[in-house]
Amino acid sequence: MPIHSYPVYCYQPGCGKPALYKIAARWSDGATQELKTYGLTCAECLPAWYQRSLARRAACRLTAGETLELPGIFELARGNRDRQLSHREDLEKQLRDKPVPG
Repeated sequence: MPIHSYPVYCYQPGCGKPALYKIAARWSDGATQELKTYGLTCAECLPAWYQRSLARRAACRLTAGETLELPGIFELARGNRDRQLSHREDLEKQLRDKPVPG
């Protein structure tokens, strides 16, 4: 069966640009693991969405046995699964402590 291609857009309301990045954190309950998605963004909206994801992660309550890493920035690539996405630690470092204008 053929795989249909469809556009993936930035989550920012009103943006409408193609998403280039996935902001996600590795989550596990001890038996399974996955990337918990905080957002898909274009380059312009990335700083605000990354800061938002850090705040949301800080507010998470975990149960016994659960782990949730800090959100990471991953480059989206059509046809690639989460494990194949390029982890952009360089962008995370640039954005981690940078305040986002109001």
